[in-house]
Amino acid sequence: MSSNNGRQESIVQVRNVIKRFPVGDGEVTVLRGVSLDITPGEFVALVGPSGNGKSTLLNMITGIDHPSEGEVIVTGQSVHTMSENELSVWRGEHLGIIFQFFQLLPALSLVKNVMLPMDLVKKVPRRERQERAMELLEMVSLTDQAHKLPSQVSGGQQQRAAIARALANDPPLLVADEPTGNLDSSTSEDIFQLFLSLVARGKTMVMVTHSLDLAVRGSRVVEIRDGRITNDVPAAQHPRARARNGAQAVVSGQWAADSQPVNH
Repeated sequence: MSSNNGRQESIVQVRNVIKRFPVGDGEVTVLRGVSLDITPGEFVALVGPSGNGKSTLLNMITGIDHPSEGEVIVTGQSVHTMSENELSVWRGEHLGIIFQFFQLLPALSLVKNVMLPMDLVKKVPRRERQERAMELLEMVSLTDQAHKLPSQVSGGQQQRAAIARALANDPPLLVADEPTGNLDSSTSEDIFQLFLSLVARGKTMVMVTHSLDLAVRGSRVVEIRDGRITNDVPAAQHPRARARNGAQAVVSGQWAADSQPVNH
């Protein structure tokens, strides 16, 4: 199901997508008629058990993989009708992709990693690229690490650099596949807060996550099971959000009660 079905202003439109993979002499169907619309400014979390199609759907949106049937339109482009060269240019201009394991080039400094998409797409003038890369690293609090190699900084710092790289060409759409899956809880919270700030600045975010506690802090939760969308709700209406808010209310109520003066 899709809460925004049919809206022309959608930045992502997935239409009846089926994806099959060959396995031995047969095939396995990973996506089963998925339709989804995402409008600009949404923070959509894709959740569900492992192996049920979340990352495959993300790969359809980014053009990394192709549907067996159906259509995917992103930023007004029919993704799977483009050539590989056209896809590369389109991704560089319109998408920022963030991976679980960062995918930074180990031989390049953080600032050079951030500059790389600018060098490939050439949207940013050459003389401005290093300055822009440093501004992005400053935004993710990495200015003092800019000239270090990925191996010389922590996992959380590598993910921050990967986010800066994803923003290199100022794309309208960010997609992230388990971006906090390899990080501790404190660092995960820092990264998630960064995502929230980017959405507040006007970016659209699509994130695959196993963490329902993070998912319900976005704007929308889409659950995928057995290759189908089984639930698509505003984040605040998800049962985990209601339980979370209820628990917070109990704690707040207990704090208020404990704070009352005792009359003797």
